[in-house]
Amino acid sequence: MYTLITGATGGLGRAFCFACAKGGDPLLLTGRSEEKLTALRAEILALYPTAQVKIYPADLASDGSRYALIEKLTAEGVVLSRLINVAGADIQKGFEEYTQEKISFQCRVNFESVLALCRFAIDRRAERLEIINISSVSGIYPMPYFALYSALKGALTSFSQSLRQEMKGKGVCVTAVLPGAMPTREDIKEQIKGQGLWGKLAAKSPECVAEKSLNAVRKNKRKLIPGFWNKVMNVSTKLIPLPLKLKFIAKRWSKIRKDAF
Repeated sequence: MYTLITGATGGLGRAFCFACAKGGDPLLLTGRSEEKLTALRAEILALYPTAQVKIYPADLASDGSRYALIEKLTAEGVVLSRLINVAGADIQKGFEEYTQEKISFQCRVNFESVLALCRFAIDRRAERLEIINISSVSGIYPMPYFALYSALKGALTSFSQSLRQEMKGKGVCVTAVLPGAMPTREDIKEQIKGQGLWGKLAAKSPECVAEKSLNAVRKNKRKLIPGFWNKVMNVSTKLIPLPLKLKFIAKRWSKIRKDAF
């Protein structure tokens, strides 16, 4: 029985890899770069020499690549005890700047691939299956200049909670995780720094998010917002009228442009 982790070579993906390897879980790791996956596998084995780690390069934005991954795992008779959907693309810019190709790419990576792998995992599940879907606090409200990302993350949170209810009593636990900022890439670190004290208080390390996520799905929690200050933000901002929130978000995010994928 394996744990399948998507986006394994990213900051949060890596944290999940090491946390699961420490727990003795056999791992199936996927990401776009075979070179990075090979290096990650070597790092894990250096720390945990008896770990079982298989790598599967795949581009989850490509139907063909995603189907090939699923067919390969099926042919190998893989049985899953856990699926951790981490892969995502946090593109941030005005919607009018998007190309049709970029719209498709982000929708497929952030939402469509998650649904496809959830469906696969349910078919290939062990007696107990844990599913962790990494959403975002950015999906709680509409976010101008982050519109597609926030919409997709909001949809993912909704889907995860619905799936959890459908799978009740069938041995499948589903938890939607809504992290705030995590100091992984340099651009994110700069954003956190630019938010001053609030950014420092709200940011949580990938290792912290991974640990809390694994604990949450073991308890079959419906939703997890890691970090006290992120929970405070979620509760307190509900009292603010949506037009004011949209105005504030638009002013803030219109100054940032990110398209690194």
